[in-house]
Amino acid sequence: MLQKIREKFTGWIAISILALIGFSFVFVGLNYSFIGQSYAAKVDGVDIGVNQFENAYREQLQENPQLAQLPEEYRQQLRSNILEQLIQQRVIDNYLDKAGYQISDEDVTAMIQRAPEFQVNGKFDIETYRTLLAQAGYEPARFEAAQRQSLRRQQLQRSIRGSALVSPAQYRRFLNLAAEQRVVTLATIDPDAVANEVAVTDEMITTFYDDNPTLYQLPETADVEYVEISRDDIAATVSISEQELQEYYEFNKERYVQDEQRQARHILVPIADDKDAAEATASELLARAEAGESFEDLAREYSADGGTAAQGGDLGVLTRSQLPGELGASIFSMAEGTIEGPVKTDFGYHIIRLDRIIERGPLPLDQVRGELTTELQDQQAENSFRELERKLSDALFDATDIRALAATVGTEVKTATGVTRLGGGDFGSNPAAIEAIFDEAVLAGDLLSEVIELDANRTAVFTVSNHVEAQRQPLDDVREAIVETMKARQAETLMAEKAEQMLAALAAGEEFAAAAESIGATAAASTAISRNAEGFDQSVAVAVFTALKPTAGKPSRGSTRNDSGGYTVYSLDAVMPGRPESIPLDDRDAGKMQLADQSGVGDFVAFVQALRANADIAINRDVLAAQDLFQ
Repeated sequence: MLQKIREKFTGWIAISILALIGFSFVFVGLNYSFIGQSYAAKVDGVDIGVNQFENAYREQLQENPQLAQLPEEYRQQLRSNILEQLIQQRVIDNYLDKAGYQISDEDVTAMIQRAPEFQVNGKFDIETYRTLLAQAGYEPARFEAAQRQSLRRQQLQRSIRGSALVSPAQYRRFLNLAAEQRVVTLATIDPDAVANEVAVTDEMITTFYDDNPTLYQLPETADVEYVEISRDDIAATVSISEQELQEYYEFNKERYVQDEQRQARHILVPIADDKDAAEATASELLARAEAGESFEDLAREYSADGGTAAQGGDLGVLTRSQLPGELGASIFSMAEGTIEGPVKTDFGYHIIRLDRIIERGPLPLDQVRGELTTELQDQQAENSFRELERKLSDALFDATDIRALAATVGTEVKTATGVTRLGGGDFGSNPAAIEAIFDEAVLAGDLLSEVIELDANRTAVFTVSNHVEAQRQPLDDVREAIVETMKARQAETLMAEKAEQMLAALAAGEEFAAAAESIGATAAASTAISRNAEGFDQSVAVAVFTALKPTAGKPSRGSTRNDSGGYTVYSLDAVMPGRPESIPLDDRDAGKMQLADQSGVGDFVAFVQALRANADIAINRDVLAAQDLFQ
């Protein structure tokens, strides 16, 4: 079966199918090792290609467009992180190669057959499988290798994670901590409590504005006009004739050769506790079917296969690879219309009737019409797209006007206003478009940009019609924002001071309620809280559960900013360990397994880090420091 995969996945199919390839723990999931000639890093002599690295980086930017807007130093850190992930993936693969980890063809086949993308009504469907592969054009050797590599990595990860153990004493200690409760008394200082003490004058506003020249900036913007060629727009205008489709089918029909398929029905008699009785029952049903009774009615009444009995025992149209074992051997050795049995399998005894044989050969045109039509449209759109690109490039040599350029390629001039260095307009944060627009010569309005490839399906030429330099907003426009900022800062300082005043009063021996009242805070009665108490302020909970335990009857006290924008002063009065015996046994057992798995994850991470530490790794710093190739 694996040898019949012929095409490469694209679009939503790629997203879903390639998810099978991913290694979802600490590594970049997709394997790009077939791309690229020079290296971004070497791991024990094995290259991580430049294109492999750049494609992984580009994928991150495409999945998270906001990353492209980060300052250069942050994007350099992102590049460094991605390369590190690829290095870790490589040390794992090198280890697997050296250790001789092997995955059989049967395991890979089973993995593919379990993929929901290839199933119809919960069962693997060979026609759906072939159709998706043919539509997407996936290369079989690469797909098979990716599945095999994924299974190898999963095997290694499971073996390490599965070896982790948690002792009873360790688990009891964990439960003591996890279910621990802490008794606290709280006092809350709200912003409203200090509102009357907050004062902002005009002089303070002016001073703040002057002392913060980098705040309240309006970004540099450009209004642009551009000509765009879109492959999708071209494809929408392509019309395929029936003759073209028929000729294309005749040329390509060998791509759609299907294995011999057979449609059969069966009646399953389970063995249960009495093998002889089951065999006798099956023989009786065989005799009744051969005597002319309705096979479908017998299946509905007697078959123990709940998935097929209601359909008269129909197993559907299947290939030999979908029917392993004795059942498949029998079905694929029968003549059409015959009945055989009893056939013994692990499930019981089967009575079989073969209804139809579909000989090996190409799928009919109607079954692949949509896919071939799309391919032809894409081919013609590709040719037209490239021709228009060449035409646009040639016309650009002499063009000085964007409208004349648009007329040359038969398209309209588009506009985008207020584009910043972070993007805008129909091209969003596309780095190629931003770089072209903010090129100094183009920004000045003197020149048209070069022909810019926005992505694989769009090409454009830009001109700037209006450019506004970055400038600071006038004080009057931001006065209210400054006032709010200064009020918030003053309130923050006053609340923190009041919290310190209350803590000082408590240290001096004052009662909690009296100390709270003296600063205008609201005190609450003592309460016991757990680590993840629902509805409880999480900032306060974190502070309470990281505070030192009270000793010798002396509370542990402190303050923290709370989730409501105020401050909370707390007094930790007592700590009550969790009681494991109060947790249901099933929950305790499930928790222990989960804790062991978490420990196993840590073991696996440590194993990977040890492999990396012992590997001979050379990083190409020039590649790492370069701007990515796709900008």
